[in-house]
Amino acid sequence: MTATVPAPAAPDLATLQRRAAQRAAERAGGHDRLRGHIVCDGLVRIFKTDGVEVVALQGLDLVIDRGELVAIVGASGSGKSTLLNILSGLDAPTAGIARVAEYDLLAMSARRRLSYRRRMAGFVWQQTGRNLLPYLTALENVELPMRLAGRRSRRGRRERARELLDLVGVGHCADRRPAQLSGGEQQRCAVAVAVANDPEVLFADEPTGELDEATGAEVFAALRQINAELGVTVVVVTHDHAVATQVRRTVAIRDGRTASEVRRTARIGADGSTELVSEEYAVLDRAGRMQLPESFVDALALRDRVRLTLEPDHVEVRPGDRADAERSDA
Repeated sequence: MTATVPAPAAPDLATLQRRAAQRAAERAGGHDRLRGHIVCDGLVRIFKTDGVEVVALQGLDLVIDRGELVAIVGASGSGKSTLLNILSGLDAPTAGIARVAEYDLLAMSARRRLSYRRRMAGFVWQQTGRNLLPYLTALENVELPMRLAGRRSRRGRRERARELLDLVGVGHCADRRPAQLSGGEQQRCAVAVAVANDPEVLFADEPTGELDEATGAEVFAALRQINAELGVTVVVVTHDHAVATQVRRTVAIRDGRTASEVRRTARIGADGSTELVSEEYAVLDRAGRMQLPESFVDALALRDRVRLTLEPDHVEVRPGDRADAERSDA
């Protein structure tokens, strides 16, 4: 009788995060260069159309460390896609600071911007059809960026392409064209294409937006694998709250500013098991301003003014009308 060997358990989020940090340190040449891989300070983007100005980003602050996997969430029109387009080099900011590694995204020439997009940043679009050329196989699609950049020999490109397809779980699709792939397989191939030139940062704009929940989970698992094994910093813009809970850090954007963050830390229980504990933080800008989470505002019906009281170890926030009523009663 042949014994069945159980499949190895998938690594948990904490393990993947540790692995990603280690790979990122190796890429950076040491632990002292881990912080501030992506920095935005007072970032502003104004669009002008027919004499009308629309402020998409109004003083946004954000710091993402090297090797992090971060989800950026927000309602339509909040500015999250504008931010992603600026960081990926597809759009130019109006004012403020936007820096990725040594690249100043406000001061780049057209030539340096092109070099940045080719060598520094990988990008995955929401629409599966935009990520792959339909007349090339999956393997040829992954080889193409390396070929255009003049990297590796023909044999080296093919070997690297197969490694990347295997890494994202679609090695069996190497000889198929996009029309022969499912939506999830296309997006995982797109992830392999995006990191073919070994970029430092991978940006993904709603990569699971056109997929069902199960298929979306497979695509996001591919992003986590790339982050863990290659040490690539990954920034994902998403509406999918199920995806947002699969990362150690989620940044919420509201009205063109960073509003809050959820950080998930690994804690070891009494029985030795590891669990992720989530904590939500409001983001305080340089002027001392912050946005309260919408759920808090709605729960307490906060409107117009609020009453602030400084306590020894915290600040108390109460509805202004309630505070005024209590004072009148006294």
